[in-house]
Amino acid sequence: MENLKIVVLLFDGITALDAVGPYEVLSKIPNSKTFFAALKPGQINCAGGMKLYADYSIEEISEADILLIPGGGGIDNLLENTEMLEWIKRIHRTTKYTTSVCTGSLLLGAAGILKNLKATSHWNHIEKLKNYNAEPVKERYVIDEKIITAAGVSAGIDMALKLTTLVGNESLAQIIQLAIEYDPMPPFDSGSPEKISKELLDAFFKINSQKNSAQR
Repeated sequence: MENLKIVVLLFDGITALDAVGPYEVLSKIPNSKTFFAALKPGQINCAGGMKLYADYSIEEISEADILLIPGGGGIDNLLENTEMLEWIKRIHRTTKYTTSVCTGSLLLGAAGILKNLKATSHWNHIEKLKNYNAEPVKERYVIDEKIITAAGVSAGIDMALKLTTLVGNESLAQIIQLAIEYDPMPPFDSGSPEKISKELLDAFFKINSQKNSAQR
């Protein structure tokens, strides 16, 4: 298998699992190397307090085989950042696959590369894709041309396993799935708004609104 350069974007306010989940899968692909990049190198403060570290600035990254754009509340600060959007466009021209998790797809949209394509995002933000002339699709992950977008947070693992079949093969993806013991059996069947009670859905929106107010 040829060498794969995997670039993961980091930014303050990132949802950690959006980056770490796919990384845990993709980093196990033979002959791959992962580069964590941000506007500036250094410590990244994730939502919830976890710390990650960007070894490179985006200026130092000029190409990638796989580009991964995670999501999180901090994405809002990048949607009109010209430096970031121009960088994504440049890197996208070099990739085999350009990918996102959760609200990371909004950043791809803001960069203009989802126009007239199907894409997904976190269920609470998926309709925002229409603002970028993308077609929202409520699936765990969506492949359109060389762009793969994943739904919210944990869906990044599913997307990364599918991506492994595309750059490698199904056997490799299954071995990696076994290695990380990804065999989910959640105690509740409440992972989508269609499956949860209206009372708990209302509670989600209330808690989310309070959290957003506290962060302002």
